Amino acid sequence: MGGNLAAAAAVAVLAAALAVAVYAVVRLRSRRAIATAAQRATYDVLHIAALAAEPLRNGLTDVAAGKAVRHLRTLTGAAGIAVTDATRVLAFDGAGDHHREQAAAAGAKAVVAGRPTVLGGDELPCDLVDCPVRGAVVVPLAQREGALVALSDGPPAPGLVQATAETARWVGTQLALAELDTSRARLARAEVRALRAQISPHFIYNALTAIASFVRTDPELARELILEFAEFTRYSFRAHGEFTTLAEELRSIDRYLTIERARFGERLQVRLQIAPEVLPVTLPFLCLQPLVENAVRHGLSRKPGMGTISIVARDAGAECHITVEDDGVGMDPAVLLSADDTTDTGQHVSGDGGQHVGLRNVDERLRSVFGDGFGVVVETAPDAGTKVSMRVPKFHPGVRSTQ
Repeated sequence: MGGNLAAAAAVAVLAAALAVAVYAVVRLRSRRAIATAAQRATYDVLHIAALAAEPLRNGLTDVAAGKAVRHLRTLTGAAGIAVTDATRVLAFDGAGDHHREQAAAAGAKAVVAGRPTVLGGDELPCDLVDCPVRGAVVVPLAQREGALVALSDGPPAPGLVQATAETARWVGTQLALAELDTSRARLARAEVRALRAQISPHFIYNALTAIASFVRTDPELARELILEFAEFTRYSFRAHGEFTTLAEELRSIDRYLTIERARFGERLQVRLQIAPEVLPVTLPFLCLQPLVENAVRHGLSRKPGMGTISIVARDAGAECHITVEDDGVGMDPAVLLSADDTTDTGQHVSGDGGQHVGLRNVDERLRSVFGDGFGVVVETAPDAGTKVSMRVPKFHPGVRSTQ
């Protein structure tokens, strides 16, 4: 009997301890969770806005509107909602789909007028006896690209008017950001074309001159240089892809330096220190090669005697750190800082009036792709050479090579 009592007491103690533990876990989880209705509502709104923002960042298209419209209806609380451009409905969600034509006409008028409009039931005539639509709020989007038409199942209340206006303003912001992204992409492509135009005349002339000098004295070397030149130009003038890999860029740089060493002979020395782990890293097309060309053309070509270019790429965790350094003539940092787009904006200021590959071009493209924390850093002084450093993330959303 005493044993049974002891066992029962032990079970009771264990049950009590388990209950306390369960209570503690529940309390702990409740503390970690969103505690108030206001916090939950804030989270829901931000989450829905994020879901709508992703497609809208591609611009005001049928596909983008179709993916975002359901979330926009949730944000406004409308019975039905239409996203229009200046002439037609791009997407519709909710009640009142048979009012598409009226929504398109109302959206077009709002775009022309440039101001919100509230429509009553008499302005939305319908033959359906059980039609739920009793009014609408029409708000043009920023830049008058289109409109948001929110249909209501009663006279449009002030809350719906305000919610539709704020949602339309937010949609306009997303579309403006989409246009900015498109503009930056166009600018990046234009800058790459500018780099090609700047590189080609100077380098092609010198390369062909160097090759011609070996045609009779060393035909085999001339043949090798022609093949290197062909592969270099094929890469530099390729018609596709805004990005490349570090391995591809270095391969093109090697071809470039092979031709330049044929011109300069022992005067040009090259040192490479490349971590194998960073070879697959993706970076903007032609963002490293121009730095090497600048170092040769403006740093070492003017230096008496031997000159050295060092190219280093290190593995730095989530980033790749790259430097291009020469021991050439260098320059006054004040001159580099004062350079603008109408003059020479390169690593070394050219005194021959020729076209120059701009260091600022590379800096702006890196910042455009990866953010303002990823531009170039220049260290230079007269007769002290020049060192250009950059950081490249190993992985970045939307950045991948087409190689």
